[in-house]
Amino acid sequence: MGKTITINPITRLEGHGKIEIFLDDQGDVSDAYMQVTELRGFERFCLGRPAEEMPRIVPNICGVCPTPHNMASTKALDYIYGVAPTPTAKLVRRLQSNANYIEDHYIHFFFLGGPDFVMGPAANPAERNILGVIGKVGLDIAKQVIDVRHRNRDIIKLIASKPAHPEGGLPGGVPRGIKEEERHTIIETANLSVEFAKFALQLFKDAVLANKTYLDLILSDVYNLKTYYMALVDDNNRQNYYEGMLRVIDPNGKEVAFFHPRDYTDYIGEWVEPWTYIRLTHLKKLGWKGLVEGDDTSLYRVGPLARYNVAEGMATPLAQKEYEYMVSVLGKPAHHTLAYHWARLIEAMQAAEDMQKIANDPMLTGKDIRNMNFQFTGKGIGCVEACRGTLIHHYETDDNGMITKVNLIVATQHNAAPMDLSVKKAAQGFIKGGNVSEGLLNQVEMAFRAYDPCLGCATHAVAGKMPLVANIRDHEGKVLKTLTRG
Repeated sequence: MGKTITINPITRLEGHGKIEIFLDDQGDVSDAYMQVTELRGFERFCLGRPAEEMPRIVPNICGVCPTPHNMASTKALDYIYGVAPTPTAKLVRRLQSNANYIEDHYIHFFFLGGPDFVMGPAANPAERNILGVIGKVGLDIAKQVIDVRHRNRDIIKLIASKPAHPEGGLPGGVPRGIKEEERHTIIETANLSVEFAKFALQLFKDAVLANKTYLDLILSDVYNLKTYYMALVDDNNRQNYYEGMLRVIDPNGKEVAFFHPRDYTDYIGEWVEPWTYIRLTHLKKLGWKGLVEGDDTSLYRVGPLARYNVAEGMATPLAQKEYEYMVSVLGKPAHHTLAYHWARLIEAMQAAEDMQKIANDPMLTGKDIRNMNFQFTGKGIGCVEACRGTLIHHYETDDNGMITKVNLIVATQHNAAPMDLSVKKAAQGFIKGGNVSEGLLNQVEMAFRAYDPCLGCATHAVAGKMPLVANIRDHEGKVLKTLTRG
């Protein structure tokens, strides 16, 4: 009889989950699942709230990635009230979005994903963390990481009151404009962010790409997953994090869908499995085909690697140069899951360059920060590219503007099924003949860590009664009794 290996809790991510690995009689992996064990009920307890409160409520879903929720929610309000933001308001929103991209991508690379490369996948867990990274790259570099993140969070605070749970967001605009005397600090932060992006990319090239062992790991079949991909693109099919059309390509790079986010229900299907609290997604017109990869799959991925594959280039010059180098190494489409880390750093460069452009735009400090020519519609769908991938907020209201329906599809939901497949593939690739070590299990965790999942964001719906399993244990940890509901 085979046995089960449980990794609980899984580490260096936002939220709570575990991995169950099932071994056959020969000690090889017969199956593996990544299970999300937490649940939060935002879609339910937002019902009955005034629509205009949503941009203040939904950032509390997560303290790591609150700005994208704030942005998507505000854009949904634009549609509910039938009003477009003023040019100045749009610049302020983009400024906030870029600041979030910079600080969020670096917290993942240096604190969550980076230790696996800087310290090594099989390094001592006591060293395979941010403290180990600091010890290796030096205290001065650590101070730069903290400084660039702090400065960008200060920009979010300037615009939306506080960086952890921003409160800005009004239909047709923003609650506060940028003063001319504040421009210098924004320019200074943008310039610093561009320089740090250059450093971070060079560090990745020196520490990862120049290391044959690490490069071989990135290119290995174990971390290769053939899926479809989806992301927002601008009018020239370049990466755009704030707005655009949703483009979908197949595993061979062919465009198979191009649609406005308001039509997402025609293209995106949602699916429920009993072993996880995350709603899974798939391409609706292909139907649910299960957890399979390749040309016959209906699964797609979002986030940095998806944006790299879907877009035909970057929107800023330095980022474009880095993108072209990545294409020369990996080609397109690239199905290498660990390449999410590389694409993430290129995106931080584009966000910094775009921040430079916005910071020097005379219109940024304009006084016209809100359009109040409302034409109430009662329905709004807001979509942005969150750091982790495509984020959709769908609200409907009654005639008094009270919320009657909320549907949120976050990046980790889009990626949930592929992430589960990635974990299974890694487990099957590394665990053979019952040979299990901490280092091998960490390499299994690396498969999900590349996606930078946010489980708090992804487990927000409550359908009826929540199933519950409670284990009662004695002082030695032995299960005395199990209580269940559902």
